[in-house]
Amino acid sequence: MPEPLPPPLNPATKEPLDPKMLEPLFCKELIRQELSDERYMKIPRDLRELLLKIGRPRPLMRARGLERALKLPKDVKIFCKREDLSPVGSHKPNTAVAQAFYAAKAGVETLTTETGAGQWGSSLAMASAFLGLKCKIYMVRLSYEQKPYRKHVMRLFGAEVHASPSETTEIGRKIRERLPNTTGSLGIAISEAIEVAAKDERSNYSLGSVLNHVLTHQSIIGLEAKKQFETIGENPDVIIGCVGGGSNFAGLAYPFIADKIKGKEDREFIAVEPKVVPSLTKGEYRYDFGDTGMLTPLLKMYTLGCDFIPEAIHSGGLRYHGCAPSLSLLKKLGVVKAVAYEQKETFEAGRLFAMSEGVIPAPETNFAVKAAIDAAMDAKANGQAKTIVFNFSGHGLLDLQGYADVLGL
Repeated sequence: MPEPLPPPLNPATKEPLDPKMLEPLFCKELIRQELSDERYMKIPRDLRELLLKIGRPRPLMRARGLERALKLPKDVKIFCKREDLSPVGSHKPNTAVAQAFYAAKAGVETLTTETGAGQWGSSLAMASAFLGLKCKIYMVRLSYEQKPYRKHVMRLFGAEVHASPSETTEIGRKIRERLPNTTGSLGIAISEAIEVAAKDERSNYSLGSVLNHVLTHQSIIGLEAKKQFETIGENPDVIIGCVGGGSNFAGLAYPFIADKIKGKEDREFIAVEPKVVPSLTKGEYRYDFGDTGMLTPLLKMYTLGCDFIPEAIHSGGLRYHGCAPSLSLLKKLGVVKAVAYEQKETFEAGRLFAMSEGVIPAPETNFAVKAAIDAAMDAKANGQAKTIVFNFSGHGLLDLQGYADVLGL
């Protein structure tokens, strides 16, 4: 990083957090990774085998059909990293298998977590099944109702799934009493999952984004992409990812950002978010809780406030009030640019991608598709040669109702 990352703070004392305070929630190895400043971490052999099992490496695809649909000149190219080809259709298993692996090794019996659109919940449920762990998932109520098949996937893998806010936790009951018709939020679901894990010494909490160790696990995406670009003799100028908490953007971009920080390459990095959840484009850069129940340490990040409950959009994975501390700092320093779009224009971009490439993007991924199209059209208009890559973070085959609702199909 160009400057030190602000440390997480103890909410009671406002002093840097004692790592032991994290032990009720995370195993020691994940805490070590969270606080580490190592450039590289060795991946254990058994974990490497799990990464092969979930379909790594994954292809880097040139979107030639989309290029033709946009009538781009030959020197404007669009690539995408196909993270939708994992068993559950998103990038989330990269960290799910790692977190479950280290938890099982530490003797943990149950993992608790939140999920928005259900991609993270599906991934952790699958990883828990691989490693013989129980899994309890709090799914944001809006997505629980919008995306019924996601909860079926989680339960098929043996997970216990609750609509959040739920009646199973103290925090959930309080919020339901105060806001009986709430659609829920990732902040609320995080609070519920943390409460359950904190009360059971045999349980650990798993987070699907935001934290350093999660983004580190996801960096396998960008490391692979760098090798693939080298193999085909290409060099990306623009790197794009949608952002909720920041894991899929960071997964692709961080290995390339390292080169920019070292002065090796001058690339453009674009983080894309919904206009109704504008944490990076309109949020404040300050310390805030990572959850609505205020159970987490204080994190320095761009935030809309931990009590922010977003509008009911179909991109459930992007409905988070804050952003990863490391990505927030990079945005503050001008290394990363942030843009925001309306929901309908991103679904239109997703439809164009589906028609030209035969692959239906997830609603979250549509934001990255839209940004890639805009970057390509801008290069075309200005007569610039540009190679653009975005993270195709997930497929939309379980999100077809969203397409029908937004596009009137």
